[in-house]
Amino acid sequence: MSNEENDSKQLSVALSDKDKAEELRKEAVSSNISLDAITTNKPNERGIPEVLFIEDIGKFAESFTPAASAEILIGAFSDLFSKFKAYETNLSSKKQTYEQKIPEIEKSLSLVKYLKKKSLDDENSTIVTRYNLHDTIYAKAQIDCNVGLVNLWLGANVMLEYTYDEAIDLLSSKMETAKQELNEIINDLGFTRNQIITAEVNISRIYNWDVRVKRSNKSLQAT
Repeated sequence: MSNEENDSKQLSVALSDKDKAEELRKEAVSSNISLDAITTNKPNERGIPEVLFIEDIGKFAESFTPAASAEILIGAFSDLFSKFKAYETNLSSKKQTYEQKIPEIEKSLSLVKYLKKKSLDDENSTIVTRYNLHDTIYAKAQIDCNVGLVNLWLGANVMLEYTYDEAIDLLSSKMETAKQELNEIINDLGFTRNQIITAEVNISRIYNWDVRVKRSNKSLQAT
């Protein structure tokens, strides 16, 4: 083979590869799948989208212009899967925080109610208790229940003084809100895990569909 023929062949291969790369680039741009295309219009109460379960993969792929390839569909659902997994981690962390927070609020509320009860039962009521100085160090303290005041930590190194009734109202409100938010988190966590499963099933089904299509095309070409 002459040098001119060799150079011509290499140029032809280079142009062919370039055309293929350009076609793939155009397909990726034109087949960019939006979130609306792979989710339903039925989000949950807090707006978390519901993953669309694809019944007919071939028909779904043809619904895009140009038709979406298996790689693009898998990429779209994989991206959605990753986002839901990250959100699941975030919700699990919040759930753990509330599960620790609620018993602390209940404990504080119970203590304030006890102090109020003691102050009503006896005009000269005092109690002896232990308070935490350090992780493993406690000291005795005598509390006059008739003072009628408690100090509550509000977070960010802020402590405020309240009467018994004010403290009970505040803690009761905080506990009710915390329980409601925990319930919402539990529901969202269950919903999110269902979306993760749906996305995984879609990815698996699209992959299997692509394998079947490629085998069918090879069989047709062989005949």
